[in-house]
Amino acid sequence: MIFVTVGTHEQQFNRLVEKIDELVYDKIIADEVFMQIGYSTYEPKYTQWEKMISHEKMEEYEEMSEVIITHGGPATFMSVLRKGKIPIVVPRLEKFGEHVNDHQLDFVLKMKERGYHIIVIEEIGKLNMILRNFQQQKQASSINTKKFVKEFEVVISDLFKLS
Repeated sequence: MIFVTVGTHEQQFNRLVEKIDELVYDKIIADEVFMQIGYSTYEPKYTQWEKMISHEKMEEYEEMSEVIITHGGPATFMSVLRKGKIPIVVPRLEKFGEHVNDHQLDFVLKMKERGYHIIVIEEIGKLNMILRNFQQQKQASSINTKKFVKEFEVVISDLFKLS
């Protein structure tokens, strides 16, 4: 599952919400997606969504999601890091009318520079590549797990034959 949250800032974040919806439509994202869209005016057509969710519900989505895409609000992406996950952070930018300045971008770049494990998306078009890579890693992991289980079954079977 993929969880997307844009926070509660009173300006829209249509750029991110529309991009996720497009990636689901184009089948680049094959997983189930839930988006918290805040004050965005674009309403997703291909994902589940709500404008606002409770803190408890947000915690649940963070726990159960394999991928978490978030705005650059520190409380949100630090919460993801505390759960041992690597957030994909798309900072709100002034030039798109998403915030009053670019402090989110400045902050997440400083955090990354200091060694925090976050993926920062400055150009929304690069989100495709990041999510494709995730899908490929997920598929490779699944194949490796199946291979391991098959080989492990042979080892266990051989051990029982020795008894």
